[in-house]
Amino acid sequence: MTDNTIPHVAIIGGGPSGLMAAEVLSFAGVHVDIYDAMPSLGRKLLLAGIGGLNITHSEAYGLFCARYGKRQTDLQKSLDRLPPDDLRSWVHTLGIETFIGSSGRVFPKQMKAAPLLRAWLHRLRDAGVRMHVRHRWIGWDAEGALRIINPSGETLIKPDATILALGGASWPQLGSDAAWVALLQARAIKVTPLQSANCGFNVAWSPHLREKFAGAPLKSVTLSFINDQGITDQRHGEMVIGAKGVEGSLIYAFSQQLREQINVHGKATFLLDLAPGRTTERVLADLTQPRGSRSLSKHLHNRVGISGVKAALLYELLSKEQLADTLTLAAKIKALPITVHETRPLAEAISTAGGVSFTNLDQNLMLTHLPGVFIAGEMLDWEAPTGGYLLNGCFATGMSAGLGVLDWLSRD
Repeated sequence: MTDNTIPHVAIIGGGPSGLMAAEVLSFAGVHVDIYDAMPSLGRKLLLAGIGGLNITHSEAYGLFCARYGKRQTDLQKSLDRLPPDDLRSWVHTLGIETFIGSSGRVFPKQMKAAPLLRAWLHRLRDAGVRMHVRHRWIGWDAEGALRIINPSGETLIKPDATILALGGASWPQLGSDAAWVALLQARAIKVTPLQSANCGFNVAWSPHLREKFAGAPLKSVTLSFINDQGITDQRHGEMVIGAKGVEGSLIYAFSQQLREQINVHGKATFLLDLAPGRTTERVLADLTQPRGSRSLSKHLHNRVGISGVKAALLYELLSKEQLADTLTLAAKIKALPITVHETRPLAEAISTAGGVSFTNLDQNLMLTHLPGVFIAGEMLDWEAPTGGYLLNGCFATGMSAGLGVLDWLSRD
């Protein structure tokens, strides 16, 4: 940078990553323009806040970082720049109070995303950030200028640096349509195929189950999954029986493991404990009590507390012979196998796995083949479970890309 020259940076994508990069750069005195194809910024952030905006998680930092699995090493520098406590403090600077829920998740006191987004956009505008909606990036021209399509036609822009923060491919109606994949691959950038993450899985339920129980919450169950190394992962929670399969928080927690086993074997099977408060021996003893003229359904309800959607699953997945055999029935109540063969479509997933491989990038998230072009957010090849990890990762990589741009400009 020279005293008489103020660098200009273009940010493509107005989600959490792009906005965080804009804050870093604008506060450093850089001219920043944000371009987004949608009519307004932060649309997916607003969607995430409908059920309560889960910003980050309050667990011990080492355990928090481990949630990023295979990509922890690649993301560690970004996470260290914006760990959960610092992210929470940053939210407070916007005038938004936060609290820690019973699960350890961190939320705004108002729970919603809209107040946070409004305050943030106001601060960015005050810092001089220019925001251009209905402006879609369609690649580069022969001279390396960014091609931007807007309602008035095509514009060519040649900034001093560019940050691409276009999201993955989930919820494309909100702007993340993955049109960038072909544009980067045409430039010899390695992109790991995009897949559904934090997603549901298809199960061919019978018409009866779909009609009677689609959307029913399956509460107080324990899910167990055994991977190819023979390691068992087990968690307690709740899920939902959907019209086309299984979904909900407990399923999302296992989605990466289930998807990877499907990719290898064409299917994956998990076990549900429908009565986690009772041992198998207790369930068997309860079932062997005389039921007289009561139906099996009433007997399950009275003796084991199994009714509604839990009972429906037993009738759906067990044969008449298995239901009639008390020993088998007791075993299945404690370990009911459900097999899935495919994820729900990528457009329905909460987030995306895959993206720009870290092998394309330097330590500042700059593409080594395209100096001056940085990548942030869900465009990168990483995934994390719900629980605040997704948003924290997006905020953190946005900050890293912004700092990376400043470092590159200072050396260029």
